[in-house]
Amino acid sequence: MFRAFRTLIVGLVLVSGLAACGSTSDTGTTGATTPAAAGASQAATAEAAQSEPGAAAPATATAESGTASAVIELPEVDGAALNGDVITAGSSTVFPLSQRLAERFHQEGFGGNVTVDSIGSGAGFERFCKSGEIDIANASRAIKPEEAENCAQLSPARTPIEFRVGTDAIVVAVSSDNTFLNNLTMEQLRQVFSTATSWNEIDPNFPNEPIKRFIPGTDSGTFDFFAEAVFNKQYKEKKDTAYAQLLNAQNVQASEDDNVLVQGIEGSPYSVGFFGFAYYQENEDRLKAILVEGKQPNEETAEKGEYALSRPLFIYSDAEIMKSKPQVAGFINFYLTNVNDEIEDVGYFPASAEALNTAKQHWLDAQGR
Repeated sequence: MFRAFRTLIVGLVLVSGLAACGSTSDTGTTGATTPAAAGASQAATAEAAQSEPGAAAPATATAESGTASAVIELPEVDGAALNGDVITAGSSTVFPLSQRLAERFHQEGFGGNVTVDSIGSGAGFERFCKSGEIDIANASRAIKPEEAENCAQLSPARTPIEFRVGTDAIVVAVSSDNTFLNNLTMEQLRQVFSTATSWNEIDPNFPNEPIKRFIPGTDSGTFDFFAEAVFNKQYKEKKDTAYAQLLNAQNVQASEDDNVLVQGIEGSPYSVGFFGFAYYQENEDRLKAILVEGKQPNEETAEKGEYALSRPLFIYSDAEIMKSKPQVAGFINFYLTNVNDEIEDVGYFPASAEALNTAKQHWLDAQGR
């Protein structure tokens, strides 16, 4: 399977693309202020505990804001007083957001380098928890219990801390030349990406043409989330079964590079695929977004949870990393303080005030404040 990743080094101001051949499994890291992941949602924690008994479960923390409208202010960051490297990697979805914040951090005085690699959430967690070679993991899904356990096995052990930075909506897209498809139910969506071979199997009024599928690779958090949202939660299928349904469908091409998916979808009116909202927004003159259960992907439907394929975006780090590398703590502070100034321009939606407050409180807790 083709696997591509993008790298940004801010300070050297270098963006490059790297590609490698090979098949990888989706492994990752978790965030926690306990031996499990800190700040993961109670629902995700309960679900993980039920599906994997005995696995370390992420802890949940809340912002001590007093009221839902109160805003936690972090200490001002003087980037010019910081030096050294900040190394981040992970989700291709979070990549453009982290890239934007890294560029701005440098523009506002930081003298070191911030490296941002786009390799998929699972691969980012692997670098964070298995090899321990990065300071921050970017993720378009919450950390898994087994990934948190990998962090605990490092020497020194890491206890990842979760920082919510935004909200995304996965867009199901077709070519702008597609004139027959406008809306899919969850049942139809499942069929489109698994058992159906031609469009008229979805609806007799659709053309008798093969479905051409373009999907993210298994290292992608987008792949994970879609599999769970469309197969696991709706139809209670096991994770491996959901993965197999997506990967074993006819006429499917998987890639970690969202641009490859866009090109494939654009190439035929009978193609279909999915990726984060930002990549659709960049290419909306070439593609058409499909409604899911009659709901358009946008900020309102994503924040209210009305759009079935909306999801949170995260970065993860560790308290000891933040203490031993002030530049990492400084960058995360800068990220959380300024993310809402940049996120909509990048193509995503702001996290709720409560979620962002919780992330800021995690930063304060990690600094012992």
